[in-house]
Amino acid sequence: MNRRTTSLAAVALLAASPALAACGSSSGSSSSLGGSTSSTSAAAQSDPSWPTVKLMVGGIDKQIYLPYKLAAQLGFYAKYKVNVVLSTEQDGGVGAEDAMESGQVDMAGAWYNHTIQFQDKGVAVEDIVQLSGAPGERIMCSTNSGVHSPADIKGKKMGVTDLGSGTDVLTQYIAAKGGVTRKQYTTVAVGAGATAIAAIQHGAADCVMTTQPTVQALENQGLAYSAIDLATTDGATKAIGAAWPAAGVLAKTDWVNSHKDAAQRVVDALVATMHWIHTHSAADVANALPQTYVQNALVSKADYVKALTQDYGQFLPDGLMPSSGPQSVLSSLVLVSKATGKEDLSATYTNDFATQAAKDGALN
Repeated sequence: MNRRTTSLAAVALLAASPALAACGSSSGSSSSLGGSTSSTSAAAQSDPSWPTVKLMVGGIDKQIYLPYKLAAQLGFYAKYKVNVVLSTEQDGGVGAEDAMESGQVDMAGAWYNHTIQFQDKGVAVEDIVQLSGAPGERIMCSTNSGVHSPADIKGKKMGVTDLGSGTDVLTQYIAAKGGVTRKQYTTVAVGAGATAIAAIQHGAADCVMTTQPTVQALENQGLAYSAIDLATTDGATKAIGAAWPAAGVLAKTDWVNSHKDAAQRVVDALVATMHWIHTHSAADVANALPQTYVQNALVSKADYVKALTQDYGQFLPDGLMPSSGPQSVLSSLVLVSKATGKEDLSATYTNDFATQAAKDGALN
């Protein structure tokens, strides 16, 4: 079957209903450190004398990206005296990593694999703190799809957030592990949340690669099951053969080199957040986040906590890149012809800031 891309314009309209829209990305294009419904008043603290950093996240209310907002809620940006202006990708808008490359924002909360792909474009981008050792994703397949392994992807309509996105590349890699080329299945751009659910519900996609809480919403409605688990470091290791680091903070190398103090403060705050996650429960996390992040028309707060507990293993405790991670990601990109294999991995990430964060007391 020849590769084709299916438009979701029709099913996207269905997602405009209040119930489905509630599961989509945050409605605002940006948010200050305040605006929380948490009881943590420190989240709103800022000071004009502190450095200001603009950070766009690839879906700020997704569980895989929760540390960015959680750091604000817990007052850690304020503790380390940095004004972090958080914003989020919008469906159909510029991606976080592209906004970072163009200078619209200073940092991107995005996947590590982009640093390798930027290098191939001649753009020096590095991951300065690693938040996850796994994509935090699951391939959710409709109940009548018959997909239970990578080989079963052949002939199916596979939903990804967008063409060329991390989920697109990862789907290609998982399919290739089963001997299936991209020409042997259909790629469908489904977005996330409401539109991903609509794609499954109305048959526009047989499977979608998605994250919590969309996973839980699909299960609650009996629309799909988890066919392939890439949600935790252990799950990714089983499916791929090694850790596959995903969510982290990306920034252009020249910006990092000229703003090391600001970069260090952001990393200190995020490493402190990762340590907090590993010393608290999923329920504690849900209580600290804005309630609009953890419950809506499709997912209750109890569902959110259940899903987060299930996938808690994706989060790293210290912000350090897993030793096997960069090569694992590079190997996947080479397999799907998204990299040459000659890239300099040492230039795509650094542990220096996370190591210093530990010295700064972020793990205490």
